[in-house]
Amino acid sequence: MKLIIDRFENEWCVCEYEAGKTLNLPRGLLPADAKEGDALCIEIDRSETKNQKEYAEQLRKKLFGR
Repeated sequence: MKLIIDRFENEWCVCEYEAGKTLNLPRGLLPADAKEGDALCIEIDRSETKNQKEYAEQLRKKLFGR
């Protein structure tokens, strides 16, 4: 998914995507030199999602058994 930085509002970054929809991100998640008009690309990593699910399952088993 591609986001375009529209503006900054205090500690928030307002990004635009898909024909005018907006998404607010905490400014701290962006590189320090990010500026209005910059493009951000978000990539979904399914293998990392699987790893996180497996980790959560291991923790659940440690805490609750089975």
